[in-house]
Amino acid sequence: MKVNVELDCTPEEMRRFLGLPDVSTVNDKYVEGVKSAMEGATNVEQLQNLAKNIAPMGEMGLRFFQSLMETGMSQATGGSGKKSKKS
Repeated sequence: MKVNVELDCTPEEMRRFLGLPDVSTVNDKYVEGVKSAMEGATNVEQLQNLAKNIAPMGEMGLRFFQSLMETGMSQATGGSGKKSKKS
């Protein structure tokens, strides 16, 4: 038996329906903190350090995301997935 249910609602209505908490104020504060921290960064290294410190899961999360993007790009371009080392 297959049953399809289609809901026509806004994301806010769905959040309430599922009983999820409203984190919009926390998100706003997080975004403000990132903006203010980025305004003080004057070079690429400072931005990298900032990203490592504020990203979810820190540096491990950034490495995972980078690996994910490299794998996706490799597959999209028909590559073997192996990195070439240049001297």
